[in-house]
Amino acid sequence: MSRATFDMICNELDPVVTKKDTMLRLAIPVRQRVAVCIWRLATGEPLRLVSKRFGLGISTCHKLVLEVCSAIKRVLMPKFIQWPDEDKLKEIKNDFESISGIPNVGGSIYTTHVPIIAPKINVAAYLNKRLTERKKNTSYSITVQGVVDRKGVFTDLCIGWPGSMPDDKILEESALSQRANRGFLKDVWIVGNSGYPLMDWVLVPYTHQNLTWTQHAFNEKVEEIQKVAKEAFSRLKERWSCLQKRTEVKLQELPVVIGACCVLHNICEMRNEKMDPQEPKYDLLDDEMIPENSMRSVTAMRTRDHIAHHLLHHNFAGTSLL
Repeated sequence: MSRATFDMICNELDPVVTKKDTMLRLAIPVRQRVAVCIWRLATGEPLRLVSKRFGLGISTCHKLVLEVCSAIKRVLMPKFIQWPDEDKLKEIKNDFESISGIPNVGGSIYTTHVPIIAPKINVAAYLNKRLTERKKNTSYSITVQGVVDRKGVFTDLCIGWPGSMPDDKILEESALSQRANRGFLKDVWIVGNSGYPLMDWVLVPYTHQNLTWTQHAFNEKVEEIQKVAKEAFSRLKERWSCLQKRTEVKLQELPVVIGACCVLHNICEMRNEKMDPQEPKYDLLDDEMIPENSMRSVTAMRTRDHIAHHLLHHNFAGTSLL
């Protein structure tokens, strides 16, 4: 993160984060408060190491991280994570159509898992079965569902559902789904992977056996759009390493910390903060589980077939199978 971006964040948070000196001690300056938080989120360092680095007590560092994350959520989230207005949505649709040929795509959706220490209550709900099977070690997680635009900027988030919940169930419970049910996503596709159901507003790849060339070609284009969200989440976890491993943060406080990371991600993306080219890309290990009821709209089935044929017959389809 550049100094200019750090300064902007400090200036935005100053009115909320500033503390007054007391008779007993001088208040920790805003810049140091923000620096402690950003360092902890970016490195994932244990609090005892953050404490040594900044010359502050462990409990003080823990408190600062939570206070600054809460301030980021309160002050910066409404400014930097917004569902697009009509003009912006039109621009997003044009951007996605330019890479895929698929019209009316308003976002690319993906759900990732953030590892947690086994909770004391309702432990089974947080069990991440697929990761447990792969690692041969019991793993627990909470989920983050996000929609991004063509540039990988988050426009919608749903944070905190337990790791055992499949993607389609998380989608059903999200504010995004409520927005769609109220009719606010007409003429908009949100494009997801095979873990989501086909709906009037959710476009997903074909998943049955023996696909036709038309269907294969369509799936390639959906994958192009899906890649945007997947790469955005990869950059999120690469920038904010605290999301890669189990943390000391309590389960009930973790959604605020994750939300702050997503806001900071958007700020970095919007201000063209470059990733370190020396750092290896973070590989996401999120499994797609095809929903039991994967097709929930006959209209959407017909529209998807129409889009697939349009892509093939207007030379938008890929050539890898032709």
